[in-house]
Amino acid sequence: MNSGSHDKSKKRSIGFIYAWNGLANMIKSERNFQIHIFSAVIVIVIGFIVRLSTLEWSIVLLVIGFVLVTEMVNTAIEKIIDYLKPDIHPDAKMIKDVAAGAVLVSAIIAAIVGFLIFLPKLISIMRLFSL
Repeated sequence: MNSGSHDKSKKRSIGFIYAWNGLANMIKSERNFQIHIFSAVIVIVIGFIVRLSTLEWSIVLLVIGFVLVTEMVNTAIEKIIDYLKPDIHPDAKMIKDVAAGAVLVSAIIAAIVGFLIFLPKLISIMRLFSL
């Protein structure tokens, strides 16, 4: 193996380690991310119970990922703003508010998708037990 491909492989490995560190930091230190992870686990467990189809799983996992990614981007933006503008500045506040708003939108979309996918299944289960 030549030196060039070894260097690329090493850089890729280091990049992967940084990515895992970022994810671990989010899980350890960001309360909202922990709440999203907890919610995702509950949704996944319920998904197994109600036997989601492959398409339903795909949609559910996409919206879970959407919420987690927006929370991570929001946190990154907040950290950058706090680093660059430690004093409160109206523009810095607006940037942080917009990023937080993106998380809110993603969570609302996820809730709507969850409602559309899970509610009919849960109603069917409730009907079975009420007979």
